[in-house]
Amino acid sequence: MDITIYHNPACGTSRNTLALIRNTGVEPQVIEYLQQPPTRETLADLIARAGLSVREAIRQKGTPYLEQGLDQTQISDENLLDAMLAHPILINRPFVVTPLGVRLCRPSEVVLDILPLPQLGGFVKEDGEAVIDAQGKRVVPHA
Repeated sequence: MDITIYHNPACGTSRNTLALIRNTGVEPQVIEYLQQPPTRETLADLIARAGLSVREAIRQKGTPYLEQGLDQTQISDENLLDAMLAHPILINRPFVVTPLGVRLCRPSEVVLDILPLPQLGGFVKEDGEAVIDAQGKRVVPHA
């Protein structure tokens, strides 16, 4: 099974997403994008295949977003990509690639939409939120 996650081990959402992938019995290719940033072409492709704009794929919190002036609406997608490649922390995470598509998995359970194999058992996120029950079925949040 060919699954790739662009992962930041310091990010809870990224850790939860990786754990949900592993809960299918698959060990994905893990790319720690802060150490191994994607190429410009790969990054642009991930963003496009996820159905996002470049601006939607940029991370603001805990990054040099404001210091770089990236909040200015006239900044082109090309310049935003340049900034993301110069400062990979600006790349929102985690992006996951499977045979069923590409998603920016925020929240982490978005990954369930593109995992080809079922969950093998229960899963609870780091914050205690149950996502998958003991039978491997998605938990429906109470409204």
